Amino acid sequence: MNMPAAIITSESQFHPGTVTLVGAGPGDPDLLTIKAAKAIAAATVLLVDDLVGDGVLAHASPSARIVYVGKRGGCKSTPQAFIEKLMIMAAREGEVVVRLKGGDPFIFGRGGEEVEHLREAGIAVQVINGITSGLAGLTSLGVPLTHRDHAHGVVFITGHAKPGITHESRGTDWQQLAATARDAKLTLVIYMGVSSAAQIQADLLTGLPADTPLAIVQHASLPQQRHAVGTLGTLTDTLAREGLGSPSVIVVGDVVRGIAAVAQPAGAQALRAA
Repeated sequence: MNMPAAIITSESQFHPGTVTLVGAGPGDPDLLTIKAAKAIAAATVLLVDDLVGDGVLAHASPSARIVYVGKRGGCKSTPQAFIEKLMIMAAREGEVVVRLKGGDPFIFGRGGEEVEHLREAGIAVQVINGITSGLAGLTSLGVPLTHRDHAHGVVFITGHAKPGITHESRGTDWQQLAATARDAKLTLVIYMGVSSAAQIQADLLTGLPADTPLAIVQHASLPQQRHAVGTLGTLTDTLAREGLGSPSVIVVGDVVRGIAAVAQPAGAQALRAA
């Protein structure tokens, strides 16, 4: 009797004919989990996102087949349906497949969609978490996302809606989010928000003060990391002045006030807004 695809046992963890979605973390290979490194080493086929660096791939077996399936906002990307088809085909051929994704597969990595498609196809699948850039970015500046005095919670949210989705068609209600963040003392961590920064800024200003502190972190955890500190009222000006683009995370909230008081991280090229 065939085992249901949704039931995954530890014994099937790296057996042929499986797929593992692995979070590669924000970029620094030292931030890989031990479990992720073991999965990468055991893979016979790796489907690799565009933002995964060579340091992470150094854990792969020399005999592994590496397929680059780049996906980056604003650029030509490998179609999601094609990536899912590749995973299913390789697993059915008895391969040990690792889908290597930047950050965490379940935080804006489309991991949920991939798990659904794989299970529908009867493919055994598991997920290994990775450190997400929204956490790594602010941590690199010595600042927490939550704080008992300043932030009672954190919201991870994308600034890049699914194509065809608008505010009127149940996209992100930034104005409501601003009011909630103000009243509940929440830190906002915005992914993929650079291209929509002007609209996000305008909507957030309906509920949050213009002097709400923010930080923008580009290339979190990598040697070329850069950051700027400003306020919600100067978001677009800060992006333009410092030349910060994608991939960046935008962190909005009172926890950011502590950045000016801490030393800059060794090896990071940090920019401080005037």
